[in-house]
Amino acid sequence: MDTSTPLAQRHCRELPSGTPALADAERADLLALVPGWSVKNERLSRDYRFPDFVSALDFVNRVGKVAEAEGHHPDLQLGWGRVGVELWTHSVGGLSENDFILAARVSALQSEG
Repeated sequence: MDTSTPLAQRHCRELPSGTPALADAERADLLALVPGWSVKNERLSRDYRFPDFVSALDFVNRVGKVAEAEGHHPDLQLGWGRVGVELWTHSVGGLSENDFILAARVSALQSEG
């Protein structure tokens, strides 16, 4: 695992089926690098708040562009002034470094908006 480059500057990589999910210690180390995110039911999740629906929708669209570029797609829940983001890696059956990379990139989007 690359620790010299900040998560938000890394890119997701393809993980073939059979790649193991992160061990608890690796997951804990990476979770410390994405403040505001938590692990629930083997998924990395966070809620973002916005002043209105249009701002939340704009954030969803920006997340979508990053996700498409990275080839790693979160589940998004859009509501008035709220966006819920959930990440996990299907091919590993749990969490991978890709989830934490995308979480960091999503968090960076909020600070840009």
